[in-house]
Amino acid sequence: MMTSRPGSSASQKVATRILGIDPGLRITGFGVIDTLGQEMRYVASGCIKTGEGSLPERLKIILDGVREVIATYQPDQVAIEIVFVNVNPQSTLLLGQARGAAICGAVSCDLPVAEYTALQVKQAVVGHGKAAKEQVSHMVERLLALEGRPSPDAADALACAICHAHGSQGLASLAGTSTRKRGGRLTR
Repeated sequence: MMTSRPGSSASQKVATRILGIDPGLRITGFGVIDTLGQEMRYVASGCIKTGEGSLPERLKIILDGVREVIATYQPDQVAIEIVFVNVNPQSTLLLGQARGAAICGAVSCDLPVAEYTALQVKQAVVGHGKAAKEQVSHMVERLLALEGRPSPDAADALACAICHAHGSQGLASLAGTSTRKRGGRLTR
């Protein structure tokens, strides 16, 4: 079902707006795309930087930053990368907390959240799960017809959004949920 965003003309119909998130304790990347069938259009991307404060302060910056991105771009769905376990358990735990803060930011805005592994994201964007970061970034640039290459964290977030668009064509098609109106926009 096509919907028109508030403030857009009837010729600018958008089926789904997806916010992709690449969680990180120092830098959390975000990328926003619009999808209509197989067509994808770049909306915005950037990074939420936490600086060097205490862990609770940094988690609050991520939570508030995700909420601000959601308020600004009004996505319909959120896709986030799943944390992998690495050599350093402490780093994995910290990254998991950053991811949790980002997820809380999304669900506190009543948005559905889909989760993808790095392997799934690379497979969807590049065609194989062992792709290098540079290959992912290059394909994001090509798939979204960007004029320049986004930062690595923003590129990973855009890749997550692309994965969601390619893999499920939105959560509604996976869950078979209906679309209803909430607060002036269509939601699932």
